[in-house]
Amino acid sequence: MPAVFLASKGLGHYLHTHYGDHTFRGLYRWNTFDTAILIPYFIVMVILAFYGIHRYQLVWLYYHNKKKKALWDHPGARYPEGQLPFVTIQLPIFNEQFVIDRLIDAVCRLDYPRDRFEIQLLDDSTDETVQVAQEIVDRYAAGTAGLAPQPIVHLHRTNRYGYKAGALDEGLKVAHGELVAIFDADFVPPPDWLMKVVHHFAEPGIGMVQTRWTHLNRDYSFMTQVEAIMLDGHFVLEHGGRSRAGVFFNFNGTAGVWRRQAITDGGGWQHDTLTEDTDLSYRVQMAGWKFKYLQDVECPAELPIEMTAFKTQQARWAKGLIQTGKKILPRVLKSDAPWHTKLEAWYHLTANLSYPLMIVLSVLLMPAMIIRSWQGYIQMLLIDLPLFVASTMSVSTFYLVSQKELFPRTWYKTFLYVPFLMALGVGLTITNTKAVMEALIGYKTAFARTPKYRVKQKGEASKAKVYRKRLGIVPWIELAIGTYFAWTVYYAMSTENYFTVPFLLLFVFGYWYTGLLSLLQGRFERASKSGSTEMHEKPYPLGI
Repeated sequence: MPAVFLASKGLGHYLHTHYGDHTFRGLYRWNTFDTAILIPYFIVMVILAFYGIHRYQLVWLYYHNKKKKALWDHPGARYPEGQLPFVTIQLPIFNEQFVIDRLIDAVCRLDYPRDRFEIQLLDDSTDETVQVAQEIVDRYAAGTAGLAPQPIVHLHRTNRYGYKAGALDEGLKVAHGELVAIFDADFVPPPDWLMKVVHHFAEPGIGMVQTRWTHLNRDYSFMTQVEAIMLDGHFVLEHGGRSRAGVFFNFNGTAGVWRRQAITDGGGWQHDTLTEDTDLSYRVQMAGWKFKYLQDVECPAELPIEMTAFKTQQARWAKGLIQTGKKILPRVLKSDAPWHTKLEAWYHLTANLSYPLMIVLSVLLMPAMIIRSWQGYIQMLLIDLPLFVASTMSVSTFYLVSQKELFPRTWYKTFLYVPFLMALGVGLTITNTKAVMEALIGYKTAFARTPKYRVKQKGEASKAKVYRKRLGIVPWIELAIGTYFAWTVYYAMSTENYFTVPFLLLFVFGYWYTGLLSLLQGRFERASKSGSTEMHEKPYPLGI
């Protein structure tokens, strides 16, 4: 429709009739209703713009401190030959029977002296995973697949107290390691991973070393491609920018190594937030320990292949960061840390407040768009456009830069994914707003593990249908809001306000995409395979 109109009457005619005709200039007058709409609209836009500007700042920090990378990536000292520290490797699992053999096999193949090394499988499972895990541990402890007997033990809890944080803490009580490496169930560390990390602890004061996640099933689907780009942005620019600038950053819960004394000095694992990793990270850094991030040391893992699993993961992270912010930010702001460290901590731990703000913006966008068009395009160009660029375009810049750093020869292909990446971010607002609001009011929920499906190739069927999550009402809300924005697109086109259409389409596609995939993904697979349709509902609560 816009293309047909512009082709038939010309762009010049459109610009003149909409922006160059001053017949009705000066007729508009402010009124109470318009003021009541525009005040919250601009408050939300300004706050979102500040968070957008912060993304640009992270890009600047990354490049401004890029010269530090060579020094940062190499250990300042090395352990003498034959004096490597003893390492405990903790593998926390919960109802993940389809991936634990892959995990244990990879960990048992790490290139590290077996007399300086132990493995704890920390099992909180409530299903047949317990038996599967015990059999695998027994097999590797006795020697299998060309490997000598491995120093591995299976520690099963029946109460799941404290969830993942509780399991890690219980394992630490019987651990012998000076250093503690942690891997979630879907990770597959390469054999040289530990040796690349361990020597950084020869440098005094290093409390934790985090490595970069890569993705086993990046090419599985269009959605996993977008997920990978989102995580790459976090690991390249957020971790890279913060670590090089010397401000606080966080352990990601897996693919990292801790100094045991640092955990103790920080107060140990605590389970009053859903992001126990970020909580402990801030406490340890405030206790004086330094963290390192190794961008070039990779640890591959599995991305969620279904929308409900992805939303479960994102909601847990969103809620956990707000919980951690409520708990930790007052301590950070009262600490002796430099002001720029405090400011970065504020942006980091409050970033997910943007999700409820996006809901407010969604409600106000249509009436605000109408009012602003009455007030004149000059105001929109001078006020609305800069706010829009700061709050929205920073997202595309952020992820494009991260892909350019990782894939300098093929990064331009990311342009194809940017609109869908932005739309997916919009589509997550309902799920993540619910999670953020629960955190703000102090509503506690269980630690919901992300389902692990063990798929890598396109078209490969999932082995873990039994862990597929129940849906609740949220997908229907997403479809309804997407329909509302489809109506706003129709209105914009009917009034020939074409420049707003691409932006509004992001909202339509985002809400419809997350809603439809949540409802339909996996349905055809279950329908085509009779005799295997039972849903396993224990691990995950209703509602997301």
